[in-house]
Amino acid sequence: MTTSSIRATGVGSWPGEDARAANHRVRDILAGDHLPYLPELPGRGPGSDLVGRTAARLSGLAVDLQPSGWRLTDAPGRDARRGRGYLSTDLDELAEAYDGYAGPLKVQLAGPMTLAAAIRLPRGERAVSDPGAVRDIVQSLAETAPAHVADCARMVPGAQIVLQLDEPGLTAVLAGALPTDSGFGRLRALESETVRELLTRVVEPVVAQGTPVVLHSCSADVPLALLRQVPHLAVGLDTALLQTAQWEQIAEQLDSADPVDDLHRPFWFGMVPTDSAARHPREHVTPFLEVGHRIGLEPSALLPAIVTPACGLSARTPDGATHVTRLTVDAAQMLGEAADGMSHL
Repeated sequence: MTTSSIRATGVGSWPGEDARAANHRVRDILAGDHLPYLPELPGRGPGSDLVGRTAARLSGLAVDLQPSGWRLTDAPGRDARRGRGYLSTDLDELAEAYDGYAGPLKVQLAGPMTLAAAIRLPRGERAVSDPGAVRDIVQSLAETAPAHVADCARMVPGAQIVLQLDEPGLTAVLAGALPTDSGFGRLRALESETVRELLTRVVEPVVAQGTPVVLHSCSADVPLALLRQVPHLAVGLDTALLQTAQWEQIAEQLDSADPVDDLHRPFWFGMVPTDSAARHPREHVTPFLEVGHRIGLEPSALLPAIVTPACGLSARTPDGATHVTRLTVDAAQMLGEAADGMSHL
């Protein structure tokens, strides 16, 4: 394999409010040998945030924005309509930026557990507290996700779409760590088997249309054993947060994985901190390889692989986000050289 088997990409969010500038910046850095993506711009306000962006797009469900957050309602509120408008603009800018493009292209939606944890019922409690509401959200997302992928594919006909499901709320749902509406208690945890079934229900229709799916989490407690049971689901991780036991699970799964192409790798490695000011990727690649060596994971086992920043970049300036993205590209190149035996770090 060559170093082109290691691709770089971003998690999704980008600073600022200019969708055209963000799309062109991401395209210029990543299109070609890597994996460009549709930038999300939460700096524009409600409807551009992770939850609101997806909630506004849900099929058959309506939301509005209250002081407590996004809430299920009978008709879309003003902020939900604004969110749909932002997404429409983003897709138009995507089509313009990638006119004539042929290659992989990543788009993102909030995952079902994060939506259920964040969206409120009409009476104010989190939707995750109501099994019927959870089923409704999951069913809606199972319809929305393949439709969103199809919309993006129509905008960029030469693209192979990759879908990322962002799940910052997953571990809290499993741990029973979400506060009740009063703030004096915690909501009951969902069983692992239930979560597996709900995730599978969303992933299956997307995979069925030939689209790779990756679940991204910045949490230190990503439930790798559970996620391994969801067919065809890759997992994006912040490698700085992983413990030895999690690394061993990763090594075991990589050892047992069937040969795949570079868009169907079991793990995506978030090895570049979002606040990194490093001038050379060695600062992040060397610790990653050293951990792998300690657990018997040789660099060649990483081919093909995806390298990302640890999380989204919306808290940076555009220049800062550009620096981290370029550093991620350099880290992918260096990791590829190590995996090919071209470099000794």
